[in-house]
Amino acid sequence: MGERRLCKPEGAGSSPAGSTRKLPAASRDLDIVVRLSRSEDILRSAYRAFNAREIDAAVALMHPSVDWPNAWEGGRVIGRSAVREYWTRQFAAISSHVEPEGFTAEADGSITVDVHQVVRDAGTDELLADSHVRHRYWLEDGLIVRMVVLDAPEQP
Repeated sequence: MGERRLCKPEGAGSSPAGSTRKLPAASRDLDIVVRLSRSEDILRSAYRAFNAREIDAAVALMHPSVDWPNAWEGGRVIGRSAVREYWTRQFAAISSHVEPEGFTAEADGSITVDVHQVVRDAGTDELLADSHVRHRYWLEDGLIVRMVVLDAPEQP
């Protein structure tokens, strides 16, 4: 599994009513680790459902107004039904398998996932791509609200 970097989540370290009392560093770090662990569990479930072509299970992990990249055709799709329709079209033409290899908590609260992606033609099984990409997610209340595809990570 990949590296886990810790970052300070929004609002950590302050108490209600505007007090300046700060949590001990260990408590803040634990909060960050717990948040990353919960997010990682949700995202791993989404990747498993995607790879199994369980579209309904995957979109159930998304906010009703999810903002999702249409990496195959270009542009973006908004909402669960739009993601469902996009994936249905995509799966008819290409067969993608995406395996998360590492999760990083970002300073803005998002999670970056290093992914090994294998893409094959759905009809012929011809290998179209075998690459590493990065996905960045924003979650709210345990649901995915946005995802973007980032440039591939630099290889050592």
